[in-house]
Amino acid sequence: MLTRLTLAAVAATLTLGSPQHPTPHAPTPPAFQDAMRKLWEDHVVWTRLFIISAAHGLPDKDATTARLLQNQTDLGNAIKPFYGEAAGNQLTALLRSHILTAAELVGAAKSGDTAAVSRASARWYANGDSIATFLAGANPTNWPLDAMRGALRTHLFHTLEEAKARLGGDYKAEIAAYEAGRDHMLQVADILSQGIIAQFPRKFA
Repeated sequence: MLTRLTLAAVAATLTLGSPQHPTPHAPTPPAFQDAMRKLWEDHVVWTRLFIISAAHGLPDKDATTARLLQNQTDLGNAIKPFYGEAAGNQLTALLRSHILTAAELVGAAKSGDTAAVSRASARWYANGDSIATFLAGANPTNWPLDAMRGALRTHLFHTLEEAKARLGGDYKAEIAAYEAGRDHMLQVADILSQGIIAQFPRKFA
């Protein structure tokens, strides 16, 4: 079972020490990995709930959107103890663009505007490549660009399949796409947490 402790809360303890003198309250690698999984699982869970709300015009759409966007802020804040304030803010901005473009894509697909779907899809994949470039730049040894680009594109593929199935009323296919996307994102979360632990070993117990 994934811990309910957020990665931001775990990572906050790391600012109390230095690379040479790690804080005695530093998290263990397993706790850090679980916290990273929680944040990234939230990413796919709240994306799924947004797709459902947007597809059916449900009254919880605005609240669900706000919660999904908060997750992107949480993910950016989580890397700040390692990569700094500016880097965390940059990741949040990239992830917010990822979500907002996805929302635009779902809206265009729902209305049957194929030209708008094509435009939004192109920007969505370009944003995914930008996220991959950001991650590779932060930790090139453990997050090589090709691997990050592949991971992001796989995430986009699963999300798109999920949205298409929901809009088409194929709910079994939607559930299968969601579960595949969730499992993949947990693998990505492990790659990210393991990369941070390898890059900053002295920040962990």
